[in-house]
Amino acid sequence: MKPERAPSEKWIMGVDPGSNLMGYAIIRAAGKSVKPELIVSGVVEMKKLEDPYLKLQRIFQRTLQVIDAYHPDELAIESQFHGKNVQSMLKLGRAQGVAIAAALQRDIAVFEYAPRKVKMSITGTGSASKEQIALLLGKFMTLPPTLSSLDETDAIAIAFCHHLQGNLPRTTDSGSKSWEDFIKRNPNKLV
Repeated sequence: MKPERAPSEKWIMGVDPGSNLMGYAIIRAAGKSVKPELIVSGVVEMKKLEDPYLKLQRIFQRTLQVIDAYHPDELAIESQFHGKNVQSMLKLGRAQGVAIAAALQRDIAVFEYAPRKVKMSITGTGSASKEQIALLLGKFMTLPPTLSSLDETDAIAIAFCHHLQGNLPRTTDSGSKSWEDFIKRNPNKLV
C-alpha cells in the first residue's frame, strides 16, 4: 500500500540500466523551492552471473523490491544511446526493458531521458563526464560520501533530471518552435 504524501511531494525512482551494473535511486521532491532529498540508492551487480537471462531476472527482481519498499510515484530511466557495438546496445535494451516492465507491473509511470539530456540538465552541457555529473549533483542535494559507483550517481542524476523536467512550463501546443514563438502564439496563457 502506497503511503500518503503531501500533494506537492513526489518520489522519483531513477534507473541507470546495464547488463553488468544497474544503478538505482529514489529521490523525494517536494516542490520547486525545496531541495530534493535522496531516500535510497545503490547498485545491482551482475558481473559474476554468466547467464544473461539470470542477469535480467536479477534486474527485474531488484527493481520490484525497491518499488515495493519505497513506492515511488514515477520511474525515470536512461534511454538507449546509439553506439557502434550492436551487441552492447541489445544487452542494454534488454536491461532497460526489464526495469521498465517491473515498473509497469506496479502501475508506475515511466519516463525516458537520453544520456545527453540528463547531462545537460545537471551540468548545462551534453558532453559532461560522469565525474562532473557526480560532483555537481552534490550542489543540488545532499549526497552521502559513500556512494559506491558512478552508476549509482547516474541513477540519482536521472531521477533529478526528471524532477527538473517536471518543474518546467509545459505546453500542449506542439507548433511552437521557441519560447518567443510560444509567447507570440499564446499571449493569454501568461500569468
